[in-house]
Amino acid sequence: MPTAIDISSLNEELATAKPRKILTAALSQYDNIAISFSGAEDVVLIDMAYKINKNVKVFSLDTGRLHPETYQFIDTVRKHYGISIDVIYPEPAPVEALVKAKGLFSFYEDGHQECCGVRKVAPLRRHLGTLDAWITGQRKDQSPSTRSEVPVVQVDNAFGTADHPLVKFNPLAAWSSAEVWAYIRAFEVPYNPLHERGFVSIGCEPCTRSTLPNQHEREGRWWWEEATQKECGLHAPAKEE
Repeated sequence: MPTAIDISSLNEELATAKPRKILTAALSQYDNIAISFSGAEDVVLIDMAYKINKNVKVFSLDTGRLHPETYQFIDTVRKHYGISIDVIYPEPAPVEALVKAKGLFSFYEDGHQECCGVRKVAPLRRHLGTLDAWITGQRKDQSPSTRSEVPVVQVDNAFGTADHPLVKFNPLAAWSSAEVWAYIRAFEVPYNPLHERGFVSIGCEPCTRSTLPNQHEREGRWWWEEATQKECGLHAPAKEE
């Protein structure tokens, strides 16, 4: 596996590269690598990666609180590309304990971090422990307050450990939403039907709503909280060593 110094050099080399070149580099560097799939950006990555390597690995987190349309979307993508999608679930006991103690909608009162920690971050950590690298659809302009410095390649110190280092690729870091949707239209890539009803950034059903024209996409997520808090922990900034 490349060292952290190699990753820094690779990030410099690929900083201005097109997403397909970044994906090609990622898939050539790592065999045990997978795409994290939930939204429109991720399906663009699946489409690009599938054209490079039809055996690309894909996984998706099922929090148990997704929209019905999102579950249908996951299966649509699976059938469209003829791929297997590993659906990752939270452990039942922590979910049951949280719901028993605080009910089903505690996040409206004390913030979404605890619920996301149980339903998203913990299962993601468990799954990433089986991988050497992962690929995400993060874009710098998705959340200027938290993602403006997203690199193309990084050592993932949030989920990796000294015993099990992890590398994270963000091939669409420099893309805009317009570029994502131009690709979707040009190559007839499947997308979540909720997008046709004004949903831009789609997460769990209780924490996602449609946005108005000219609203930033993240305003449809956790709308009752401050803009600087609109991360679930999957892409929390981590200190580089």
